Amino acid sequence: MSIIAAQKLTKVFGSGSTAVTALEDVTINIAEGEFVAIMGPSGCGKSTLLHLLGGLDRPTSGEVLFDGISIAEMTDQHLTELRRRKIGFVFQFFNLIPVLNAVENAALPVTLDGVKPTDAKAKAEKWLDHFGLQERLNSRPDQLSGGEQQRVAIARALVAEPRLILADEPTGNLDTRAGDEIAGLLRQVSTEFNRTVVMVTHDPRIAAYAERIIFLKDGKVIDETPLNTTDRQPSEPFASVTF
Repeated sequence: MSIIAAQKLTKVFGSGSTAVTALEDVTINIAEGEFVAIMGPSGCGKSTLLHLLGGLDRPTSGEVLFDGISIAEMTDQHLTELRRRKIGFVFQFFNLIPVLNAVENAALPVTLDGVKPTDAKAKAEKWLDHFGLQERLNSRPDQLSGGEQQRVAIARALVAEPRLILADEPTGNLDTRAGDEIAGLLRQVSTEFNRTVVMVTHDPRIAAYAERIIFLKDGKVIDETPLNTTDRQPSEPFASVTF
């Protein structure tokens, strides 16, 4: 069964002569524990699709289903709880709080959700430890490299134990080495921790870490490519699609 699905999803910004169709009739299904990359040229609707899947925006028509339940039918409170407890978000620019250290940043979602500070800290430290940041727990963002900041951001996305991680260009602000480390970490999140990961990227090398790539162009799905991640190194090329 799909954990997240889009059915005939359309998103139009504006109206009349100034209307812009960002997505048109998009249908996709993503299984529990799957790692999916969404690729396409700039302006093709990748980030719009991710925002709709995460309930950050509402479609013009069509629907998004989480565990078979339409997001559109959820109350605002239910949707807020869904985003807070079952969906983790990772963004290009990390969005860490400058005055908080790594543990405090990673613990923030569960702290705001009412978890006791000692328990929130323990949850955050567990994920930071998984990601090799044992020695950086008390470091503030300006004391961390870009790759380390993104690892803190991924720990923050996972601290509430969500089932779905949505990552919007998570390597776009990193150099090649750090980008590969983050992409490999996201694959680990899927394979070892059984989380579903949906990642938007423009980089074919980063997309090759996924199990499947969905290609968008002009707001439409134009192709899907499954990848053999067992017998293939992540950096190996996949079948190209002409945008």
